[in-house]
Amino acid sequence: MPGGNSAAAGGKTGVRIVVVGDRGTGKSSLIAAAATESFPENLSPVLPPTRLPADFFPDRVPITIIDTSASLESRGKLNEELKRADVIILTYACDFPLTLTRLSSFWLQEFRRLEVKVPVIVVGCKVDLRDENQPISLEPVMGPIMQQYREIETCIECSAVTLMQVPDVFYYAQKAVLHPTAPLFDQDTQALQPRCIRALRRIFILCDSDMDGALNDAELNDFQVKCFDAPLQPAEIVGVRRVVQEKKKEGVNDLGLTLEGFLFLHSLFIDKGRLETTWAVLRKFGYGNDLKLRDDFLPAPSKDAPDQSVELTIEAVEFVRRVFRLFDTDNYGALRPTELDELFSTAPENPWGEAPYKDAAERTTQGNLTLKGFLSEWALMTMLDPRGSLANLLYIGYGGNPASALHVTRRRSVDRKKQQTERNVFHCLVFGPKNAGKSTLLNSFLGRPFSESHELIAGERYAVNVVDQHGGNKKTLILREIPEDGVKKFLSNKESLSSSDVAVFVYDR
Repeated sequence: MPGGNSAAAGGKTGVRIVVVGDRGTGKSSLIAAAATESFPENLSPVLPPTRLPADFFPDRVPITIIDTSASLESRGKLNEELKRADVIILTYACDFPLTLTRLSSFWLQEFRRLEVKVPVIVVGCKVDLRDENQPISLEPVMGPIMQQYREIETCIECSAVTLMQVPDVFYYAQKAVLHPTAPLFDQDTQALQPRCIRALRRIFILCDSDMDGALNDAELNDFQVKCFDAPLQPAEIVGVRRVVQEKKKEGVNDLGLTLEGFLFLHSLFIDKGRLETTWAVLRKFGYGNDLKLRDDFLPAPSKDAPDQSVELTIEAVEFVRRVFRLFDTDNYGALRPTELDELFSTAPENPWGEAPYKDAAERTTQGNLTLKGFLSEWALMTMLDPRGSLANLLYIGYGGNPASALHVTRRRSVDRKKQQTERNVFHCLVFGPKNAGKSTLLNSFLGRPFSESHELIAGERYAVNVVDQHGGNKKTLILREIPEDGVKKFLSNKESLSSSDVAVFVYDR
């Protein structure tokens, strides 16, 4: 992977490796051999933290290695270190088979009991001492253990005496942190993870400049230069196409490499252990380890005062209107759930599938989202989560300057003094006792029929809609229902009222 900055390494500025295993399995010798490139004599029982410099491996990220003791009296300290680990190296001794069986009978169970959720590298030390008359194949022994404990990234055997594969141990450990498998690949199904497919689909669409559904030679070359700072030679392009065509016929057509081919190539990289290639691509396009856009790619504006709010700019509103029309394939003026899923197929997920966005906007009787509802959901998301709103604009193809997609409004206190406002989105709090009709008010605002047996929704709830004004002006109104038992908590924050324009008090006549 080219470059060595923290963004290229997923934002990590250092990797903390904790080495654990039974007593006498060679933990300290392994660490000292890696640091000094020689076999150490007369080591202390537990080494102090050992640092490998940034230039030790190509990713140029420094490593801190923590040695541990397996003794019972050191168990508290060991557990503490495990919880601070980025990755665990779990050792056994190749000349002492019992230590191999203890991996699954004790250590791996212990990590799960402690809820330590980091990659594990299993390392067989002292391979030079193994009885030559008893050759052992790792596959039959480790295969079932790796099936049961998916946190194991890889297994490797080494010798601190001969230095055989000692640097590889720490290379694999660092790689498991900087280029993790789990976000990209599902070991159970042996397929790319859904979120990885969504990110790669977005990257493919961004690189498909002529929008013909395939990457031609020039587009493939531009992609290669952007991600790896090096052009592809004509023979290499032919080679890529041939590899894809042999294994996945629909991966190539007359126009070039299709999305299926692009995804297949990344499956191939991962299958061959070249995860750093796929991660280099994802990180170049702004993705973090959670396969969402990193904050440094999201220049969302921040409020200087609590009585300001964040709205989409006119340019961004026009963009989401165009997107709505593009995905409203049947021209019914509303998006079916399948059309909405397709619209967000290049985002990590549909952002409106959960509260507070689910059921917060106008829908047709068939449950389809109208244009008013679509614009309303964007207004609500931009008010509540400006950075998330900007990320979703970029996921679905916003091509303008990200810094100009959102803007912070003037302070409400200034608007009140001047008796005028340029804001387009207004925030209304709805208070009232239980069963006074707050939820009914919100439902009627969304055009939903009154129901005696309406389902009670616990906690806060939002309803947002576009309101037509005299003269053809349209403004968006966000109603926020504050449940009776939540009022005290809501008002305990002095700034909670600052972000609203008006309050409504509902009572039962």
